[in-house]
Amino acid sequence: MSAKRLPETTAHVRITSQSWQQGLLEGEVSAGDFEWHFQWYFRRGELTVKPSQGRALIKEPLGRFLEQKDYQLEPGGDYVFTIRAEL
Repeated sequence: MSAKRLPETTAHVRITSQSWQQGLLEGEVSAGDFEWHFQWYFRRGELTVKPSQGRALIKEPLGRFLEQKDYQLEPGGDYVFTIRAEL
């Protein structure tokens, strides 16, 4: 019996700006046919993702990625992570 593999989608993240004074990291994320803009207020742990279409699929995995990589992320940087879903 073989275990069924979960679907996976690669998400691409680009950091567009960073402000240590405001505690803010901004960027774009795309996965599948979707694209979003995000603002992460890392001191408050607050993440906003726009537009709303598909947001429920990306917000939680994007938040985990940002928390894990926060000090490694730089403006202009391109990053990837895997989502265990098909978008």
